[in-house]
Amino acid sequence: METARMSYRASASAARAGGRTTHPPRLRPRWWTELALLVVVYAAYSAGRLLARGDVSTAVDHGLAILRVEKALFLNAEHPLNRLFTSTPAIGIPADFIYASLHYLVTPAVLVWLFRRRPARYRAARTWLMISTLLGLVGFTLLPTCPPRLLDAGHGFVDTMAQYSSYGWWGTEASAPRGLGGMTNQYAAMPSLHVGWAVWCGVLLWKHARTPLVRWLGVIYPLVITVVVMGTANHYFLDAVAGAAVMGAGALLTGPVTRALERVRALAAGRPVGAEPADGPSPVGTEPADGPSRMPLTARAAPPAHAADPARSARTAPIVSGGCETSAGERFPGQRTRSSTSTSSADDTPATAR
Repeated sequence: METARMSYRASASAARAGGRTTHPPRLRPRWWTELALLVVVYAAYSAGRLLARGDVSTAVDHGLAILRVEKALFLNAEHPLNRLFTSTPAIGIPADFIYASLHYLVTPAVLVWLFRRRPARYRAARTWLMISTLLGLVGFTLLPTCPPRLLDAGHGFVDTMAQYSSYGWWGTEASAPRGLGGMTNQYAAMPSLHVGWAVWCGVLLWKHARTPLVRWLGVIYPLVITVVVMGTANHYFLDAVAGAAVMGAGALLTGPVTRALERVRALAAGRPVGAEPADGPSPVGTEPADGPSRMPLTARAAPPAHAADPARSARTAPIVSGGCETSAGERFPGQRTRSSTSTSSADDTPATAR
């Protein structure tokens, strides 16, 4: 205990000698600023989806082109899945509920979990999600695509959400609540952000969850969503592939975008680029909050003041036994006999020093 206190005093003295006392970095941002930021970004994304409505004939042409490519590459899994969901209500109805709800429930839940339990990972994950979502908005604008359910019936697709609409809160136009279908862009199918957001959730759960069950749920969830979006005729298989690709591009851009934002923030605050922010530096050697310890390494690894002097360490080291001996006849492995003890005690130098 005394050694630990001396180590802590030594590290504190070193910090004060540097001109100021170090403070741990603010790993968890303020929740109200994060909530406001997410609301603004999602509102801008929703408004962008509505403004990105393209010509219906162009969207149909794009959908048919995707379908032709999939048939040529034998990737057309939408037809058999859609027939299964349409003919089996026990599969189709739960799939409709999954499509209409989990997209808006699981993603915020993972964000809140990261904010509370993995604050050191939250900022990068939130930035990754936002960048990928904005990339998806670019795809909706440049490539409006008619989903399979809105193609002519001669192409063999059935809108399962319209078929089972009496079981849920959605109407016959989209997964939005009844009467609000006109407020959604039904031709924003390429890429599929249902799949993209599910991939985001799955990656984070696999990387940062500690329970094996939760980690495997992170693997299963995006696979289930991929099957659901095709079986309900809301997306093509290539839409799902594009959604995963958008998340990959967002992951690659997260680092550069974060550094650019830090430079802008530094310039706005009037300090040199790369300088430490005012709310405390990030001390070298500090582990993230979800690591094994939150104490700076300088406070944990600093050796005692006398560690560099072996002779002093030998003189001040206490005798562990405290002068106690065992009863006569008792013997432990390596125990000194009484005669050897008495002989050695003739010397005033402690045994540990010798």
